[in-house]
Amino acid sequence: MPIASRLSLRLLCLAAALLPPCSAQAQAPATGAAPEMAARPAGPPQPGGRYVVDPTHTFVLYEMGHYGTSTNRGRFGTRDGQVQIDAAGQLARVDVSFDMASVNTGVDLLNRHVQSSDFLNVADFPTGRYQAEDVRIEEGRVQVLRGRLTLLGQTHPVDLRAVRFNCYVSPLHGRQVCGGDFEAEILRSQWGINWGLQFGFEDRVRLLVQVEAVLVPVAAR
Repeated sequence: MPIASRLSLRLLCLAAALLPPCSAQAQAPATGAAPEMAARPAGPPQPGGRYVVDPTHTFVLYEMGHYGTSTNRGRFGTRDGQVQIDAAGQLARVDVSFDMASVNTGVDLLNRHVQSSDFLNVADFPTGRYQAEDVRIEEGRVQVLRGRLTLLGQTHPVDLRAVRFNCYVSPLHGRQVCGGDFEAEILRSQWGINWGLQFGFEDRVRLLVQVEAVLVPVAAR
């Protein structure tokens, strides 16, 4: 074999020994990624348990018709919230506050309009609140929340229907988490949000609520 060919072969062998395999690089998890672990089932909400709302898994999405053509959407984040289960594990009390200034429609100009006095007037009413007492837990599940929604300083009844509900043990912190997806329809004019009703912005608003709450350890209650 010529000297140049033997030298090239040695260099290739040296490179192969020093560099990690391509498959190992492709399988390396990204920094901060969630663990590749399945959540364990956790049974029903714990009798007497107190749960705090997880703001990274709790949001309110609204949908409102736009000129009878498409749907405007926006999302609000959570300020804080808690759920208290009674001693028998059959009833729950819910109290959640939302940060109205966090509204995100995906369009900065529309965000500012929704925040203005035409709609939510977040300068004077920065917080929305949903409260429900005597929420029934049947066979370990919540079917409906019959509560009240406070916006712009006005409070009206709103029932949230459960689309799904479940509890699991989080692989992140090993504590029970309960929650689900809930839906409701409201008329925004009940809260005095009347802008656009005469020219194409619908009164009826659909609310889609994603919520998860984490069980507080007994020692911390």
